Amino acid sequence: MDVVIYHNPGCGTSRNTLALIRHAGIEPHVIDYQKCTPSRELLRQLIGRMGMAVRDVLRVKGTPYEELGLGSPALTDEELLDAMMAHPILINRPIVVSPRGVKLCRPSDTVLDLLPEGPLADFVKDDGELCLRDDETADRDAGLVAALTAENLPTSDLTEPGRRFFIYRTLSSEIVGYAGYEIYGTDAFLRSLVVLPAWRGKGTGKAIVSRLARRAFDEGGRVAWLMTTSAADYFEAMGFRRVERTAVPEAILGTRQAKDLCPSSAVILSRAIRL
Repeated sequence: MDVVIYHNPGCGTSRNTLALIRHAGIEPHVIDYQKCTPSRELLRQLIGRMGMAVRDVLRVKGTPYEELGLGSPALTDEELLDAMMAHPILINRPIVVSPRGVKLCRPSDTVLDLLPEGPLADFVKDDGELCLRDDETADRDAGLVAALTAENLPTSDLTEPGRRFFIYRTLSSEIVGYAGYEIYGTDAFLRSLVVLPAWRGKGTGKAIVSRLARRAFDEGGRVAWLMTTSAADYFEAMGFRRVERTAVPEAILGTRQAKDLCPSSAVILSRAIRL
């Protein structure tokens, strides 16, 4: 398989993505995009093939984004591309091209969407996080229902429309957990998150949330929301913040979980979804 990666060797996510491609037995064409910047037209094509907006590919952290005022909604795509050509560090990374598509691979294990399917040896990222595959699963998947029931999490609304659920596995195909979401415009309500007992305390929940938030981002989600009765501190460690109900969007408060299934004492948390 012919694979190209637009790479920043100083970026941990980019390094992990490159290592995953090689872990799959593929030696990609590696382009250090800061030294060999894609042309304006090629960058435009790559963004289009990813199905993303130009603004979605801008990197904020460690770049002159704020200094250049690139957060202004008045800026056009052409003006944003001008900035990216003048300052290639503004191009988020890594962008991977394969016969299966083009993707901004954040988190790094999203590169698996572009690689051949099939089990591999397990892979641990350089920060110690386990690489996971996610596959969409049925709303009444027996494993999902059993895992939620074991944790006293709601199951009565699983079959209602507008929900997507995923099963998470190691690269060697061992199931580690489940999660899902509902999309309401730019708000993504994360739900049904459960890590199987044998995989707790290993960063598995963080890895699942990262993958789940990216799937939601690809459907337009820009703010993640969740409810919990017992794990608020756990999610705060992932960057979520507690939100008073008076500040929660009506669409989230109108969900079955918020109205009927979770007690009023449940904590609501939110976090921006950024790549």
